[in-house]
Amino acid sequence: MSSTTSLYYKNASLKGTITVPGDKSISHRSVMFGSIAKGKTTVSGFLLGEDCLSTIDCFRKLGVEIHVEGTNVEIISPGMDNWEEPKEVLYTGNSGTTTRLMLGILSGTTLHTVMTGDASIGKRPMRRVADPLRLMGAKIAGRDNGQYTPLAVQGTQLRAIDYTMPVASAQVKSAILLAGLRAAGTTVVREKEISRDHTERMLKQFGAHIEVADGVVAFKGGQQLQATHVNVPGDISSAAFFLVAGAIVPGSEVVMKNVGVNPTRAGIIEVLEKMGAELSVKMEDNHASEPTATLTIRTSDLKATTVEGEIIPRLIDEIPIIALLATQAKGTTIIRNAEELKVKETDRITAVVTELQKLGANIEATDDGMIIHGPTKLHGAKLQAYGDHRIGMMSAIAALISSSPIDLDDTECIAVSYPTFFEHIEGLLNNA
Repeated sequence: MSSTTSLYYKNASLKGTITVPGDKSISHRSVMFGSIAKGKTTVSGFLLGEDCLSTIDCFRKLGVEIHVEGTNVEIISPGMDNWEEPKEVLYTGNSGTTTRLMLGILSGTTLHTVMTGDASIGKRPMRRVADPLRLMGAKIAGRDNGQYTPLAVQGTQLRAIDYTMPVASAQVKSAILLAGLRAAGTTVVREKEISRDHTERMLKQFGAHIEVADGVVAFKGGQQLQATHVNVPGDISSAAFFLVAGAIVPGSEVVMKNVGVNPTRAGIIEVLEKMGAELSVKMEDNHASEPTATLTIRTSDLKATTVEGEIIPRLIDEIPIIALLATQAKGTTIIRNAEELKVKETDRITAVVTELQKLGANIEATDDGMIIHGPTKLHGAKLQAYGDHRIGMMSAIAALISSSPIDLDDTECIAVSYPTFFEHIEGLLNNA
């Protein structure tokens, strides 16, 4: 059982510099690609969150040697063709990325594997990945015809497909591309709206020849990946919570260095700029495959905006904290085209609206998003995190501007992506 934590920061202001944890998406992929490639891959800036540690655990069970020292990881792999058939179930914890991408990777091996996760993963839809993989010849079994974990994969020879994505999903795209590594022919994925492209970038970094243009990704199967070094930038999804905190907490100035600003992920920056935030983005020249910047945010006079269309896949994980931001902006903010929120760690539309209403926010749910009228003063309440790290962090940031204590039922879930979250809050408060 998780314990309730009382959060109250009277007359808070935030000042100082923080380094947010490594990008979760890139950390996952660094271990996956390093395990596929034969030889030694090194990773710096790795996120030591529970989700990424689940990925490491899965590959260790496949016979890959992985050493973790602080945020540095060393992966020594015999290569994908020499993995061992695991003697036990691969446990993916709370990680949808691990579960879905592993489906693509394991489908093209010669191994029989079984995957399962925690109670939340057991409710999340997997056929969006399993069905296109089956078009490639993958043999996947599971509850409700592969919709839910546990999932069993009997590796087999795959064939390439030309697949048009029905919805923007980097996890589905990545699973198909990873399966394509062992598929006969040229795998093609077509997107109407561009989702995050970390997999495409990392394929190139590990030596694969891949073509990307106008929402179409194509590459030939049978390519061997080459072990390399991966530098993981700070996670913009984690930085988003302090970008919003810096904008809405009076008397604040927060600096974050080495934050990944990949254009397919940086929608939060565009939203803040549209809302009139005092935000500075200084690009860093580090010659890495992922662009990074130093971000500086100051307390801002915010105006409402509409968040919709092609920007949604570029900020889908940031919508809970954008909703909190909107409660402090003048006017009516509308978020639409965000149905994907319903199949995250929890139904994030319902969760965000329910919890912010408890705090006094003027917010209502719609079928594909929410409508927020601002600005409103927030007060304390008993809040639920739903075991969802992003709902937990949104609630904690709300406590920085609440007129009375917020009692949060589960702060432990925040460790999934941001183990040092509360340390960073305290550090910024002490500098003020």
